[in-house]
Amino acid sequence: MFERIKMWLDTSPGPARILLAEDDAVLRGLIEATLREDGHDVLPFPDGRHLLAYLEAVMMIENCAPPDLIISDVMMPGYTGIEILSALREADLDMPVILITAFGDRAAHEKAFELGAAMIDKPFGVNVLLDTVRCLVR
Repeated sequence: MFERIKMWLDTSPGPARILLAEDDAVLRGLIEATLREDGHDVLPFPDGRHLLAYLEAVMMIENCAPPDLIISDVMMPGYTGIEILSALREADLDMPVILITAFGDRAAHEKAFELGAAMIDKPFGVNVLLDTVRCLVR
């Protein structure tokens, strides 16, 4: 765990640092592997509660680099992706966010857009995910 925190202290250019919250372990593993193969550093979490706790701990460290991107499922136990996104915005954290959902109704898409996030509907192809990530992380 401390090695992961030290990684966030390094502000030199390198792979994009991505936090991933997905409660489906299989999908979380597939997304993590896909992003790693594309050259990104990914830290996966089983839910939004763990992601927010980690982010809060890391952001309290002086000179700590924020993540380059957060990817979160919308429907998860604990905090939903929209609640995570809202918490980030309330804390004035404006890093890019991609929300993924199997329940992509119009209201969810509008709320995500209003809060400045991209949304991808499940099922999605690997290229859709990678293109969206590459668009948001430079």
